[in-house]
Amino acid sequence: MKFRRSERLIDMTHYLLEHPRQLVSLTFFSERYGSAKSSISEDLAIIKDTFELRGIGTLETVPGAAGGVRYQVKVRDEEAKPIIAELCELIASPDRLLPGGYLYMTDILGDPMIVQKCGKLIASAYINKNIDMVMTVATKGIALAYAVANYLNVPVVIARRDSRVTEGSTVSINYVSGSAKRIQTMVLSKRSLEEGSKVLIVDDFMKAGGTINGMISMLDEFKATLAGIAVLVESENADERLVDEYVSLVQLADVDVREKRINVTEGNYFKRN
Repeated sequence: MKFRRSERLIDMTHYLLEHPRQLVSLTFFSERYGSAKSSISEDLAIIKDTFELRGIGTLETVPGAAGGVRYQVKVRDEEAKPIIAELCELIASPDRLLPGGYLYMTDILGDPMIVQKCGKLIASAYINKNIDMVMTVATKGIALAYAVANYLNVPVVIARRDSRVTEGSTVSINYVSGSAKRIQTMVLSKRSLEEGSKVLIVDDFMKAGGTINGMISMLDEFKATLAGIAVLVESENADERLVDEYVSLVQLADVDVREKRINVTEGNYFKRN
């Protein structure tokens, strides 16, 4: 079947967006559309320019017989600013206050549009780290972890509080919860991680960082490498931060239950470089 150029451009764009970080040869596209490689190269140049102009990402060219192109997500800071500003506004709503000073976040973490935007920002920050896997802990951070993994085109591994028969044999560790100062248990299937994997830890909220520190300890058990830490929200008023290097989208500065006021600011996302 012969494709018109407009059809090729649409289908190529869709394919590349659906397969981020995957190297695609010119031969594949040439055979897919019944077109000369020279025409495919011209089409890819148009897509690359459009991606970069619209802030969608970029196309990386790999030369040689085994080469091709791959789509890499990339969000410019000027495009990330309004996304994080909108997130701050959402979180600052007094209606989120729960008894005890907790915040209701389920609606945000359950909104596919918001989660995808946040996932894209985090993936963009770690696109050059050669991530092999995204790791999170059950339960609220799972949606965000999958969004990040989608843009990095890598699997997700989920650490749990207790073992499940469907996961086979497991590795179990004890860690100290940074906020509650309690000993807690974290469990991960032995089949989850390969030795030497580069892992990005993603979570929805970080106070002192005890849970994240527990996941780091779990990586040590599997002889995997920590490639980075990213959180949706960090608490500014953590007494003893157990984690030093991380990327956050939003910082929770203060919660006043009596005045029903939630103060939030940008996280350190724009300071990561």
